[in-house]
Amino acid sequence: MRPFRAIVGISVVVAAALCATPPRSMRMYVFDCATLKDRDPANYGLTRQQVESVDMSDPCFLIVHPRGTLRWETGLNDAVYDRPEGGGAKHDKIDKSLKSQLAAVGYQPKDITYLAISHLHGDHSGNANDYAGSTWIAQKAERDYMFGPGLPENIHPNEYAALKNSKTKLITGDYDVFGDGSVMLILTPGHTPGHQSLLVKLPKTGAVVLTGDLYHFPGERTFHTVPVNDKPETVASRAKLEALIQKNNAQLWIQHDMIGNRKLKKSPAYYE
Repeated sequence: MRPFRAIVGISVVVAAALCATPPRSMRMYVFDCATLKDRDPANYGLTRQQVESVDMSDPCFLIVHPRGTLRWETGLNDAVYDRPEGGGAKHDKIDKSLKSQLAAVGYQPKDITYLAISHLHGDHSGNANDYAGSTWIAQKAERDYMFGPGLPENIHPNEYAALKNSKTKLITGDYDVFGDGSVMLILTPGHTPGHQSLLVKLPKTGAVVLTGDLYHFPGERTFHTVPVNDKPETVASRAKLEALIQKNNAQLWIQHDMIGNRKLKKSPAYYE
């Protein structure tokens, strides 16, 4: 067993050295943070025939920039990984914990400069407490909602409670994370009061828009349907994002699109 331990030790040292040196250019890692099972298309204004899969992907992202790192989304709570039956009534499942995937590319939560989530729902904020040491960039409307009264019963504020006292950058609109236009938070309310999406401009891949929950299925975009519980602002937010996509000649990555997500390379591979 000693040789194996030595190899593991060397791997950890090498990974630590890699993340200790800021890269000269950007890269983006895609992590598999859960599979959400058997979602009903009717909740999104669609029929079963209008979707390719009723399961949803639940990716998380790490953007590594010369000026710091950004964790976008924290996925379903890693505790689900330890449950053979999965999580919730639909038995959502996690194949690898987020912490283990992050460690595999040389980082720990304490190494992350900034945290941003699209919104408070548990499949996006489930591991947020692990990043309480990062600077949380939050839309004021979303933070007020997260820590305000009258939350729906399916919200689990204990999973993000540590953010209440974390260092926070409150914003009220679009925001340039690193100050060079390469990573932009885009205010897209409707799904929740302060929902936001993300525009990432990579040097080789080009511009990519990460939707959060502005779309769930590609069919919503094709057939112009809106989830039954979303507010009217969703329509305006989608128009705003579509204009942004056109202006930047960007790819649209619908985060919950299982079919599209299967085509993405996952960490430790990355986009640059």
